[in-house]
Amino acid sequence: MPDDGVLSARSPAEAGVKGERTAILAFVADADSETVLREAIVEALPQGMEVRRGNIRTAISVLSRTATPRVLIVDVSGEEQPLTALGDLSQVVEPDVRVLVIGDLEDVNFYRHITRGLGALEYLYKPLSRDMVARHFRPFIVDEKNSSEAVLGGRIVTVTGVRGGVGATTIAANLAWHFGFSARRHTVLFDPDLYCGSAALLLNAKTGSGLRTALESPQRIDELFVERATQPVAERLHVLAGEEKLADSLTYAPDAAAKLLEALRRRYNFVVADVPFLPLALNRDLLDLAHQRVLVLDPTLAAVRDTLRLLALPPGPAQPRRAVVILNRAGRPGGLTTREIEDALKMKPDVTMPDLPRVVGTAASMGEPVVAARGPFRAGIIELAREVAFVRLLDSSAGAGSTELLDPKRRRRFFGLFG
Repeated sequence: MPDDGVLSARSPAEAGVKGERTAILAFVADADSETVLREAIVEALPQGMEVRRGNIRTAISVLSRTATPRVLIVDVSGEEQPLTALGDLSQVVEPDVRVLVIGDLEDVNFYRHITRGLGALEYLYKPLSRDMVARHFRPFIVDEKNSSEAVLGGRIVTVTGVRGGVGATTIAANLAWHFGFSARRHTVLFDPDLYCGSAALLLNAKTGSGLRTALESPQRIDELFVERATQPVAERLHVLAGEEKLADSLTYAPDAAAKLLEALRRRYNFVVADVPFLPLALNRDLLDLAHQRVLVLDPTLAAVRDTLRLLALPPGPAQPRRAVVILNRAGRPGGLTTREIEDALKMKPDVTMPDLPRVVGTAASMGEPVVAARGPFRAGIIELAREVAFVRLLDSSAGAGSTELLDPKRRRRFFGLFG
């Protein structure tokens, strides 16, 4: 932390030149990161923030002559000695500045040096995603205190088709498979449609009666119940689904969804729920309780209209950003073009999935995940996973293939050069 001697050495004339402090100032080295920062933060701060193109050396040069912002975002990408550069930065900023760092190193030791040793509040590595920024930067920028995120447990992602038949179930099943197999995270695919759900079929998994019991009698839900109700697909991938008779009536207990999700979060890193948007209390509760909503549309005018309606829904208490929008079956003959969809939505879809009717249809008929094979569909699912969940690889000291969720609320804070 800069000492009093350094701060008091500034003359009154220098203080006058520096002027008033801005709220948020970011120095970013590339256009893609700048776009993600703006889009992720503007939802909480409509007035936006000041962004300048440059790296940490640019920040040092500018801040030695101007007032220190209250929140400073700096880019250490490409810097040979990033820790030294951050130390140099601490000599030209006020001690109460909130420093957030982005860079290109995927190394937990580096992360610890920055956050524990130097006192920066958070570090994110590139490529950035809107979800990463919203979850890990925004709370420090707007002083959010999200109690739902403070509770240890898995992350809930809902996948919703804006209309029937747009491919939301296929995307949900393949996203869950990616988390369970590629990312090696304990994952459950949750299909709340007890009558016509097909998520289990896509992974060649069994259904059971446990889901109906949980929704009708939530007092019976505990860890043992969850273990027995879910059906295994593989070591780290399970399915929770049912297949009730069409003539049967289901009585949904008002607090069942919350209790079930709480139990699932204690057991799994990810809960991927295929939630159709139907006027049912269960579906509304699931959408409100999710950490991230995903909306899937196809290139039709009706789908665009319904996407706008769903985007207008208020977010749940644990949702720091808007829903992730997926354009599925892009390029389908007779459908709207991507440019037409962007113009209608007034935004670009976060993820675009190509039209692959033969590949997707064959996989569905065989009960096999499409994402298991290399190709554009797999690339789209990987991009979606990056948007909805910040899963990072550990450094080599932690073992090959290990993964970790780096949550600022699960680590200790130490005093350092900043703050």
